[in-house]
Amino acid sequence: MRKIVAGKLHGIHVTEANLDYHGSITLDPDHCEEAGILPMEFVEIWNKNSGARISTYVILGKRGSRCCILNGAAARTCQPGDQVIICNSVYVHEREITVLKPRVLTFDKDNRIVDHLTYSVEQDAVGGYGFSILDEARNALPVPALVGRQ
Repeated sequence: MRKIVAGKLHGIHVTEANLDYHGSITLDPDHCEEAGILPMEFVEIWNKNSGARISTYVILGKRGSRCCILNGAAARTCQPGDQVIICNSVYVHEREITVLKPRVLTFDKDNRIVDHLTYSVEQDAVGGYGFSILDEARNALPVPALVGRQ
């Protein structure tokens, strides 16, 4: 079994840091549903501003609020306005890697969804892997390591 990215909220902005609540991250249910993140699921959080990396579980806030609230100890790692990446994961057998299609959402400064992306792994005839980032129309986008080398 391998731990693989299942969904991601990329570049969402922290709306509040609540040190006095007893833990977790509070997210808008709309964002969670679109990315495939479940309530009570453990997620990794990576702060793009500070580089801090933490793990906590998700609780659902008010639908449509576009909230991203770090609670309890997690509130020490982020400040309102910080951009974070929130990622859930699943364990799959390697043979299932081409079936998994993680959903990735990107955000503007008001936590409105800008892009709905999909990660895709393909396997060639000799067993090698390829990776693609697909937009909503299923068009392949440039992969950063490949930009300028294609």
